[in-house]
Amino acid sequence: MPFLFYDPTFVLLLPALALALYAQLKVSGTFNKYAQVLSARGMTGAEVAAELLRRRGVRDVRVEPVGGLLAAGLSDHYDPRTKTLRLSAQVYGSTSVAAIGVAAHEAGHALQHREGYAPLALRTAIVPVAQFGTMAAWVLFALGLFTSQPVLMDLGILLFLGYILFSLVTLPVEFNASSQAVAVLQGEGFVLPQEAQGVRAVLNAAALTYVAAAFMAVMQLVRLLVLRGMTRDE
Repeated sequence: MPFLFYDPTFVLLLPALALALYAQLKVSGTFNKYAQVLSARGMTGAEVAAELLRRRGVRDVRVEPVGGLLAAGLSDHYDPRTKTLRLSAQVYGSTSVAAIGVAAHEAGHALQHREGYAPLALRTAIVPVAQFGTMAAWVLFALGLFTSQPVLMDLGILLFLGYILFSLVTLPVEFNASSQAVAVLQGEGFVLPQEAQGVRAVLNAAALTYVAAAFMAVMQLVRLLVLRGMTRDE
């Protein structure tokens, strides 16, 4: 999400930026820590995801690795449009506690899809709108600000609300998938009790990045509203 321009209201974003930085460091450090801890069962992330889905009666979801540059980061995701679960190199072929935790989390999204989990359906539906609306919102707001056209600024703020909705609806989707992952991994015997602690740590750290993103989106909205209010005072 672009900041687009700098002005005195940028200070409003500092707490969100600090949380985002902390979240990135936290998820990176936690994942790297538990990537060194191999699971007792010796199953890879891909095997755990496939077996978990099989045991839950989901047989139409493909599990495949993410190749190229995307695998350089944690690009793991479930695509409900193609029913494909894609796992990064650090997860797909690894037997670490971190890898199977992430794989189970993404499998949790596939289970949400099968169950018709409403927040996931809503998030999937608004992805295109949120992506286009976010960029358009910044362009319109900036044009309105620099040309003193309040109508454009208001339209930009209105479009940005779509991104706010996307960020907020993402939270229950991610938290629910993590809860399902931990429950299934323990209940089905994929991990030992002591390994479940590591899984929780990895997934909780990952969840913090979504909280940080939502907080940033809200603070960006606050910033836009403050800027809009300043133009009324001129």
